[in-house]
Amino acid sequence: MKVGLLFGSFNPIHTGHLILANYMATNTDLDTVWLVVSPQNPFKPSNTLLHEFDRLHMVSLAIADNPNLGVSNIEFSMPKPSYTIDTLTYLQEKYPSYEFVLIMGEDNLALFPKWKNYERILEYHQVYVYPRSGSVLEEVATFPNMKFVKAPILDISATFIRQCIREEKSIKYMVPDDIIDYIKVHKLYQ
Repeated sequence: MKVGLLFGSFNPIHTGHLILANYMATNTDLDTVWLVVSPQNPFKPSNTLLHEFDRLHMVSLAIADNPNLGVSNIEFSMPKPSYTIDTLTYLQEKYPSYEFVLIMGEDNLALFPKWKNYERILEYHQVYVYPRSGSVLEEVATFPNMKFVKAPILDISATFIRQCIREEKSIKYMVPDDIIDYIKVHKLYQ
């Protein structure tokens, strides 16, 4: 089984995440894509993060009707902040017959050499890179095991969605209706 891993805070999950995950699961050689909810990204402040279980629940709601997608809370029991290489190593030990592929936005390539043990990621795993705005370092773009995938991407950010919620503006179509209902009922991001 070839599993794509889309890591994210998903704070909240939105249409851009879902379109990307589904595209990767249905238009590449991946058998499935798991959305890995990260409790804390080492490059992002944690003070704006909703509780990890709320974010996990919203991802579960958003993908419930899609058999091509899965959700993972694997990093919840790991030391924080989460480091991708540690998660990949743990998953490979837990599922030795699976092949794990990291899915990453092109905008993250500039920071990739700063990731913990990024060389080991490239040595043992493929990295599927999808287009995003931002410059690509030539040296990073030519790393082995990197495959560029022309996936449709919507320029929607969770930051923008949270701002809309605080300003009481509509987020319809930016996030699934189930997520809008969950955010309203639990009065999240206000």
